[in-house]
Amino acid sequence: MYRIPESQLQLFEDFFLPFGGKLNKDNRWVQLAAIIPWWRAEEKYAKSFKKSMRGQIPLSVRMALGALYIQERMQLDDRETVQQITENLYYQYFLGLPGFQDKPPFHHSLMTHFRKRLGADVVTQINEWILEEEAAREKEDDKNDPSGPSKKDKTSHACSAQASDESENKGTLMLDATCAPADISYPTDLKLLNEAREKLEAIIDVLHEPYIGETKKPRTYRHTARKRYLEIAKKRRAGAKAVRKAIGKQLRYVSRNLRIIKMLAEKTSLNQLSPWQYRQLLVISELYRQQQEMYNKRSHSVEDRIVSLSQPHVRPIVRGKVNASVEFGAKIAISLVDGYARMEKLSWDNFNESMTLKAAVEAYVQRYGCYPEAILADQIYRNRENLRFCKQNGIRLSGPSLGRPKKDEEQDRNQARQDASARNAIEGKFGEGKRSYGLGRIRARLRETSETVIALQLLVMNLERKLRVLFLPIFRLLLNLSRQPQWT
Repeated sequence: MYRIPESQLQLFEDFFLPFGGKLNKDNRWVQLAAIIPWWRAEEKYAKSFKKSMRGQIPLSVRMALGALYIQERMQLDDRETVQQITENLYYQYFLGLPGFQDKPPFHHSLMTHFRKRLGADVVTQINEWILEEEAAREKEDDKNDPSGPSKKDKTSHACSAQASDESENKGTLMLDATCAPADISYPTDLKLLNEAREKLEAIIDVLHEPYIGETKKPRTYRHTARKRYLEIAKKRRAGAKAVRKAIGKQLRYVSRNLRIIKMLAEKTSLNQLSPWQYRQLLVISELYRQQQEMYNKRSHSVEDRIVSLSQPHVRPIVRGKVNASVEFGAKIAISLVDGYARMEKLSWDNFNESMTLKAAVEAYVQRYGCYPEAILADQIYRNRENLRFCKQNGIRLSGPSLGRPKKDEEQDRNQARQDASARNAIEGKFGEGKRSYGLGRIRARLRETSETVIALQLLVMNLERKLRVLFLPIFRLLLNLSRQPQWT
């Protein structure tokens, strides 16, 4: 188990319980509180964090990060997160409160503020600090262990300059990429245009409101447009010609509404619109341009294609999978070392993940002081540039070699099978994140908050792995005791 740091020991001892007693040191939330370097986060980010709390009682970084961690770990919404914190004394200790209180420590609306203020960069840095401490702890354990490192530890990422040459490669780096889908309905051109038309009609109503009774409101044919949309939307299998005809009609309705808004804006300022409506007007204008361009060219692709009016930053990510050939969300490139995941790149536009190999290797060298012995990755990473880079640095890149088969082809096949088996770890990490921690459906609405949620889920997975590792020494001790001879 992790020993509670001196900085948190006093808080643990003095934590007030109205019914008496003390907290359990072995509780997972007490252990997590001991693992996370709160003081480093407070030291670096507290000043800028508290500046934004205008009109509110300043809250600590521990309060903000802890609340977001609880939300992502337990998969709760904002209201339920605050409610659970109010009812659970271990949650309150995890957030750094001095004792149990039956009142919410903050309003649920601040959860969005926490996601904005912390950001993906801050969460990623905290994740890096935790993994740095884990690597330092493993080195210290190896020094204190008189029997020396185990077989598993000998192949770990730790590179000791005293025990080996600096040019010696150590460890295994796994690379892969996946999509973190946003929580949006499957988009179609017809559905997007119908939604855009309805929002434009609401904007026209707002701009015409000051002139009710003076001038007649321009005709938008909203009932006819809705009827034409439902004629196709309700069909189980609409033909391509019928869909194209319906899209053309909706484009003309949207074009008419945009012209009406432009005419009304000459008399009524757009300041009458709410910030959300004004933002929607800008998004719809770009959506209309894209849809009209695709309609004229009879194409289904356009640069920076908008697939959601509420989340215009979301892009289609073509993956070619059997169950989902296209997903809509952010694409993330992940590296995995000793079961701990790091985010190498996050982008809302599709990218070739093979381009992240060099940067991931250089980051590995910065962290551990040496190049990896092997890189386990998909076939897409095996381009000539990456193969040349790996050969220059003495790195073995998994997969079949280019060119004619070699004499030791059977040995290469065995190595390829071993690499494929070992690479299942990073695929399992993706499955763990998507099934257990919400990586398969990002529920945040804004671009920056979505990036924060993705970074938080990697942090959750790493900390959960650290908790599982805590129990390994106990299991090893019990296993050794069971192997000892029993004297009767």
